[in-house]
Amino acid sequence: MIWYEDEVKRLEAERLKYKYAPETIFYGSSSIRMWSSLYTDFADFKPANLGFGGSTMAACVWFFERIFLSIKPKQIILYAGDNDLGDGRHPEEVFIFFQQILARINESFGDISFAYISIKPSVARMAIAESIKYANKLIAGEMAKYPNMQYIDVYTPMTDAAGNPRRELFLPDGLHMSNKGYELWKPLVFNYLAGLEHF
Repeated sequence: MIWYEDEVKRLEAERLKYKYAPETIFYGSSSIRMWSSLYTDFADFKPANLGFGGSTMAACVWFFERIFLSIKPKQIILYAGDNDLGDGRHPEEVFIFFQQILARINESFGDISFAYISIKPSVARMAIAESIKYANKLIAGEMAKYPNMQYIDVYTPMTDAAGNPRRELFLPDGLHMSNKGYELWKPLVFNYLAGLEHF
């Protein structure tokens, strides 16, 4: 996990600069980190972008205590698992790490509101599309057991009628999202936040 150290130190430094106590934590990989409009998109929910590039679900578990130190959020939104599958891990492994994330969250924050953004259907990773869909299915099934959790499906709206990723939603690398991709994500996440009882 040493290759994430610089990114984690960056997050630790940024955490000290917030002018408000963050209430909505966005956690996960580069799809979170590169969301440049996140602070304006969700300004009413006092967000904090704690995404770190290249991170896996496993890395999110590993660094959880360090990154969430002294933060007391009202809700957490996670995007991770994409890179685990890209690195060759099986969907079942991703699911095990997801369960570990849930355990960390429960230990630290109890029955906090929690949402998981499904693994997206990247152009660059269509060779593992079935693994992505299976990992999403496992995670969605687990989350359905808990009233404080919501699964946010981005896989379906990011694909066309033939089930292929919509290329306009991605940068030329076919992996990271374009502004149009984030424009698609924004209302899906906003609707989740707006629907929470304390707003």
